[in-house]
Amino acid sequence: MKKSVLFNTHVKRYEDWFKKYPEVYLSEVAAIKEQLIKLPENIKGIEVGLGTGRFAQTLGIKEGIEPSPEMAAKAINRGIEVVNGYAENLPYKDLHFDFVLFVTICHLDDIKIALKEAHRVLKHFGSIIIGFIDKDQKIGKAYEEKRKHNSFLKYANFYSVNQVEKLLIETGFKKLEFNQTLFGALDEIKEVQLPKSGFGKGSFVVVKAIKK
Repeated sequence: MKKSVLFNTHVKRYEDWFKKYPEVYLSEVAAIKEQLIKLPENIKGIEVGLGTGRFAQTLGIKEGIEPSPEMAAKAINRGIEVVNGYAENLPYKDLHFDFVLFVTICHLDDIKIALKEAHRVLKHFGSIIIGFIDKDQKIGKAYEEKRKHNSFLKYANFYSVNQVEKLLIETGFKKLEFNQTLFGALDEIKEVQLPKSGFGKGSFVVVKAIKK
């Protein structure tokens, strides 16, 4: 609940971050897109916790979940169909989607429950795709240091690749594939970076996994 209120009251600040770091944002989009294009065409998917819809719009995702009304209003203006709800209690029937995308797992109240919910709503052999800041890399470490003095980071929980991998396996996913981007400190990134396979060097990691 605290996080929803936080995002309701700081929509402009949230949007301004993307304007300040456009190359960072577009590098993250490129890494996510590299995983999405591996999926079959004409499939149905959602973004969970889509914020103002910046990622969904650019990636061509038409629907998503967002608990903050102010954030959702921006996403609707970007042409996204927004359903009010939380990642931990998705308002969809079982076996409903071909893929589920997360780009904000650091703001989930309970990541394990959220992953179980994603597993529930995915069709058999459906894909989960997660983009996240690796807490063991440069930007993740910088965010951890800023937590006490930044309203957005105060309630965030950052994860290592090993933690995310373990959680995915525990919640019923297999065949994990990783790529990475954001090589360097946030203020050093002045051009869009092409993603590289694997993890361990880039601060932003994308993992795709299949529902067992």
